[in-house]
Amino acid sequence: MGRQPKEPNRELEELLDESGISNKGLARRVVERGRAVGLELAYDHRSVGRWLDGQQPNSPGPELIADVLTEALGRRITPPVCGMSGGRDPVDMGLEFALSLTEATTSVTALWRSDVERRRFLKGASYAVAVYPAASMRWLTLPGPEHPVSAGARRVGQSDVDAVRAMAAAFRDLDNRVGGGKVRPTIVQYLHSSVGPLLRGNYAEPVGRQLFTAAAELTKLAGWAAYDQEEHGLAQRYLIQALRLARAAGDPGLGAEILAAMSHKATYVGRPGDAVDLARAAQISARSAGLAALEAECRLVEAHGHAARLDEAMCATSITAAERTFAKAESSDQPEWLAYFDGAYMSAKVAHCFRELGDDARSARFAEQSLNMSDGYLRGRAFNLTLLASTRVTEDPQEAVRIGHQALDIAAGLSSRRSHAYLRDLRQRLAPHAGMPDVQDFRQQVRELTTRRD
Repeated sequence: MGRQPKEPNRELEELLDESGISNKGLARRVVERGRAVGLELAYDHRSVGRWLDGQQPNSPGPELIADVLTEALGRRITPPVCGMSGGRDPVDMGLEFALSLTEATTSVTALWRSDVERRRFLKGASYAVAVYPAASMRWLTLPGPEHPVSAGARRVGQSDVDAVRAMAAAFRDLDNRVGGGKVRPTIVQYLHSSVGPLLRGNYAEPVGRQLFTAAAELTKLAGWAAYDQEEHGLAQRYLIQALRLARAAGDPGLGAEILAAMSHKATYVGRPGDAVDLARAAQISARSAGLAALEAECRLVEAHGHAARLDEAMCATSITAAERTFAKAESSDQPEWLAYFDGAYMSAKVAHCFRELGDDARSARFAEQSLNMSDGYLRGRAFNLTLLASTRVTEDPQEAVRIGHQALDIAAGLSSRRSHAYLRDLRQRLAPHAGMPDVQDFRQQVRELTTRRD
């Protein structure tokens, strides 16, 4: 509820009188502003009445009230000016692609710190609609190049960068094998305790560029792990900050990979139009980096966005372009973080596209091909098996259950809410056949697994 000071809040009363905003109007604007940064709030006119009586809302309420009054009055209003004490962290932490290199470093290290401290507004944040398009625009238009140098006390050398890269490779492998829920806290702790001090250290530009690239890789991975746990607001913040670090490093390839991840996520949360825009921005960067395989990936995530919009023609065009581009790729030129992208991964993405379009026959064909994947990608195998099972439901529900059990066995060892979401979708597709004993048993097992707390 917040604390209860002894005196009524005269400062807030005067600001409301000056602005002409009613109690109901203030509550509505604060809720809307919260929603814009992924916060679900339940303030109403009675809440404002309590604030005027002297009760202070919990953070980030004071910051949001101050922002609303700043906009209404045309001058800077802070929580103390509203008769309230503000928290130390802004509610939009991590959602802005910083304009300066100094601001970028400050923003990302603050995000890591607050995440380690388990700040409540970060854990409860939902997907904010407008922030990805704004970040991609700044990625494309920010002047450059930038010069990542620092004159801190701690000397940072090549061995420090190599250590961060080694940790990124280890975390990538673990993420694929055990799921985001098991690795994300460790990644964030490492970013806060080890990478943050390096960014504030002493290094010249050649080391600085490599350091920012390595930090961007790890930050992207932390965001991907949050996405795997369906913590969408938190994942957004990490991916935006990873994109900013990649921009500071002057690494268009990694930036394209991060934009593709944003596109992937936008489709998942039901924003396919944004997914298409992000994928196209990613393609520009991939071409700039000269990485054909990466460009092919970016075209595939565009295809998935079109499929989710039920635009079959544009989906087909994008798939064809992806296949043509992938044929030109040289595996020896791929960075380590792109090693997962191969023919099997392409087949999985194409299968997803055809499933969105309701074409189970073609989706099944590509889903079968997707299982010819490299070892170590257990979560991906669970996804692909569930995808294949879903294409068999109408034709042969018992075969769907047989394949689904393979996915279920893998998912039981993962900490991945996305894998649970795939299984729940399969369970729902099997509902018309729930009278069959095998189907009924499988559906019950899925329910038991997916209702457990991670």
